[in-house]
Amino acid sequence: MHLLLIEDDLDLGRALQAAFRIEGFTSEWRRRAADAPGTLKGEGFDCVLLDLGLPDGSGFELLERWRGRGDHTAVIVVTAREAVEDRLRGLDGGADDFVIKPFVTAELVARVHAVLRRGARQASERWTIGDLTIEPRRHLVHRDGQPLALSPREFQLLLELARDPGAVIAKNVLAQRLEPLGEPVDFSAIEVHLSNLRRKIGAERIRTVRGVGYLLVDA
Repeated sequence: MHLLLIEDDLDLGRALQAAFRIEGFTSEWRRRAADAPGTLKGEGFDCVLLDLGLPDGSGFELLERWRGRGDHTAVIVVTAREAVEDRLRGLDGGADDFVIKPFVTAELVARVHAVLRRGARQASERWTIGDLTIEPRRHLVHRDGQPLALSPREFQLLLELARDPGAVIAKNVLAQRLEPLGEPVDFSAIEVHLSNLRRKIGAERIRTVRGVGYLLVDA
């Protein structure tokens, strides 16, 4: 999972990035509104952690811009502002959650998992897709109750496809999501990992849409 952190506090930014690494997240950190992307579409972020009090602008302005352009990337507002009016403005403006500083890092990580889980239309930390059960935080997968031994890359591929079962994930999007901070994964390497994954979860579960990408069948 790849996060965008927009936060001007140096100590907090460093601490959060360290916590994200332990959790297995990758992240990018921006300290000013001017450094935030104009749109989140195509940037590969799964969730944005957005501070409201930035040195050169308001996080509200960024949120309004993104939502006004039809971007649905999950956004969690992280701020020291406690006023009910601010919380209502954030939530009414399209934020998926609102966290007040100071906070326990473990709680923030849990809230990130929660908004991503909702985006995948899953009701709990155990994602159920047909006969597959996926536990993202524990990196576990079961099929018909039996544990599957997946490599880290195979698990990552399955999780990316499981976020929107039944929808086609374009090859280039999948390649970038697998290495959000580096060069996109080579298509031939993806094919090898997908072949191994199909063998373990059932070849019929992952379909190739020629010239487009792949989809996980919810069956």
